[in-house]
Amino acid sequence: MPTNDTRRSLATSALAAGGLLGGFAVARQSHNRQLGGAVLAAVGVACTIRWQKSSGSARAGALLGTYLVAFGASHPLAKKIGAWPAVTAVSAATAAASMAVSK
Repeated sequence: MPTNDTRRSLATSALAAGGLLGGFAVARQSHNRQLGGAVLAAVGVACTIRWQKSSGSARAGALLGTYLVAFGASHPLAKKIGAWPAVTAVSAATAAASMAVSK
């Protein structure tokens, strides 16, 4: 049976992936990039707080950096493989990094 730490790490990883996917979905559906960015930012703050509490400031900073780099990387990747596949790929990579790095 998974421990509480494992469950929290999994939940935060899913939240991070959801922030990237959700931010993109909101921007696309609303035709408002700023609204999508607000979703992305709010979830990024929530994840960073959780990462900091569970894993410390250094790991939280590294994971926030991963989250932001994933957002940035999705743009050029989308030109090669399409928007949804790119956002899905960077979301999965961010979730995997979160699971690997957070305690």
